[in-house]
Amino acid sequence: MENKNQLSRSLSSRHVSMIALGGAIGTGLFLGSGESIHKAGPLILLIYICTGIFVFLMMRALGELLLSDTSKIIFIDFIKEYLGERSGFVIGWSYWIGWLIIAMSELTAMGTYMQFWFPNIPAWIWELLFLLLLYIINIIAVSAFGETEFWFALIKIIAIIAIIIAAVVMVLLHVHTNKGPVQFSNLWKYGFSSGNISQIISAFQMSFFSFLGVEFVGVSAAETKNPLATIPKAINSIVARILIFYIGALMAIMIVQPWPNYNANQSPFVQVFAGVGIKSAAGIINFVVLTAAASSLNSALFTTGRMLFSMSPKNNFFAKLNKDSVPMRAISFSALLVAFVALISYLFPQGAFKIITSVASAGFLVIYSFLMLAHIKYRKSQDYIDGRKLFQLPGGVTSDYLTLIFMTIIFLILLFSKETMITSLLTIGWFIFIYLLSWRKTKPNRQS
Repeated sequence: MENKNQLSRSLSSRHVSMIALGGAIGTGLFLGSGESIHKAGPLILLIYICTGIFVFLMMRALGELLLSDTSKIIFIDFIKEYLGERSGFVIGWSYWIGWLIIAMSELTAMGTYMQFWFPNIPAWIWELLFLLLLYIINIIAVSAFGETEFWFALIKIIAIIAIIIAAVVMVLLHVHTNKGPVQFSNLWKYGFSSGNISQIISAFQMSFFSFLGVEFVGVSAAETKNPLATIPKAINSIVARILIFYIGALMAIMIVQPWPNYNANQSPFVQVFAGVGIKSAAGIINFVVLTAAASSLNSALFTTGRMLFSMSPKNNFFAKLNKDSVPMRAISFSALLVAFVALISYLFPQGAFKIITSVASAGFLVIYSFLMLAHIKYRKSQDYIDGRKLFQLPGGVTSDYLTLIFMTIIFLILLFSKETMITSLLTIGWFIFIYLLSWRKTKPNRQS
């Protein structure tokens, strides 16, 4: 007999593949890549490849854990299993808070994007409307969420493919923009980087945050129809998609016009479309980034609901599912907290949200590091020795340690950069606070 309080497995392979892809493509590419190009030049391509390799290793470690026990609701359960109750408490609630903050910032961004077309309508009205719409989608059924996320991701993919095809066609037709001829040599004729070492190093941090949310496939695992087949396929395809969509898009952008001509404070996609005479460029990209923000908010509601459901004790108010096997109570509470952004964005300047978002982003570095530590403990456990050894991480624990070193370097870059030093210290303060709180809320770690 089916467990009435068990999440349904309604996400198809098509949904999960798009969820994995959508999690790796966001506003970091469409808006933030202009700053990356400005700081690192064509060298940004190697930086994205390097970062993509370690993100892929992290995802393979996650995939191996997910397939070792498909009954686990969320990947945080593996941290709790192999690193102890306190680690699970600290990382679980940090992950929940991190996604809440991301949801708030994305909702604020959506209100801002809508003012591009409707400047006389207050942003908070759009924020509440979008939140209500995505909330309804999330509580209907998990398949409704999957279908919505599929189309959100598809819009982003179409935009990237369009820019890549446009670049190739313009090279073949010898098109000239207002910045000069479109040619492959634009990639190297102006040098491979700005030559500023500190700017190049900071580009590593920006490239890492472009992939923030790629682990979302690990949140949806418990609601996947055939996880043994679907999860490996989704994770393995990430590398190819990174090469096509990130590297391909960035190469196309720098081929269309010389990279030193890009404005760091404007989307390079807008600049490319405007450079070839498409007057509606800003409107097209505004629609794409609006979709990217909606996708992130949609994922945030899904994630925070599952996290609160998973972290709540049995028989708790939030540990209940509705008739469609959706954690409606947990989603509703998370959405209610996110709704406060409409009031906060009215009372406080938007700059405050950039600081909070940076704290959440730095926190994900710690969360990903704990995921790798959990994988190391799993590999040394009896579960691995006696298990089926499915979808193993290439390189084993060596890959774990190399990934941990990479993430430590990124965090140190954050910690010692003027722009992010305060937010990094705030992140450290948060983890110290939640760890101290865990001593009152959890049993002693099994591993201690």
